[in-house]
Amino acid sequence: MTSEVEQAPGVSEALGYEQARDELIEVVRRLEAGGTTLEESLALWERGEELARVCRRWLEGARARLDAALADEAAADEDGA
Repeated sequence: MTSEVEQAPGVSEALGYEQARDELIEVVRRLEAGGTTLEESLALWERGEELARVCRRWLEGARARLDAALADEAAADEDGA
């Protein structure tokens, strides 16, 4: 099967959050619009799952950085108090 939703392995890992989110939005739009074959729909679904994982990793990383910054700030406040 050759489909425009297929990507080389590891390509998704290089996507930034916004790129993955925008592509995920397009995948969802295409699925909701219908008119694709079962095989195309499955490929879109799989791509959407992969993109959702990429977005989730970015968000989890951002959350970890925020938590670390808040912990550093709290520690600095305790040291200075």
